[in-house]
Amino acid sequence: MKVVKYLYAFWAGILVYAALAVLFGASGLFAYRQLERDQRQQEANIESLMLTRTELENTTSSLIYDRDLLAVYAREQGYAASHERFIRIVGLGVGQRLQISPGELISAGEPQYIADTTLRIIALCTGLTLFLSMLLFDILKNVRE
Repeated sequence: MKVVKYLYAFWAGILVYAALAVLFGASGLFAYRQLERDQRQQEANIESLMLTRTELENTTSSLIYDRDLLAVYAREQGYAASHERFIRIVGLGVGQRLQISPGELISAGEPQYIADTTLRIIALCTGLTLFLSMLLFDILKNVRE
């Protein structure tokens, strides 16, 4: 029975390693949650880009088919027909149309995790500590008897 109880230290080390790997390892729960958060950000960015695309398609189609709107945009940019004249007032500048943002670059970050070697060292230290404490208690018990 004495030898069997020392195996508990070995199994405790394995249990600590498994628990830490499941929680903090490269494929652990915390790394998985970080990847899920990045995925939600990417999906929100894609939705924003789809709205921008729809807006640009609507603007393009209206410029193709509506000559009056095209003339208004041209005037806003400072162009005029051959029979028109402009009076420029210093300091007022040409009316600028609001610029449409092309979207922002969102890249998924590398998930933060504890390296497998570190987890093994922690598990080994836990098992050795448990083993040595059991051994020390047995030695102290034999010395008292």
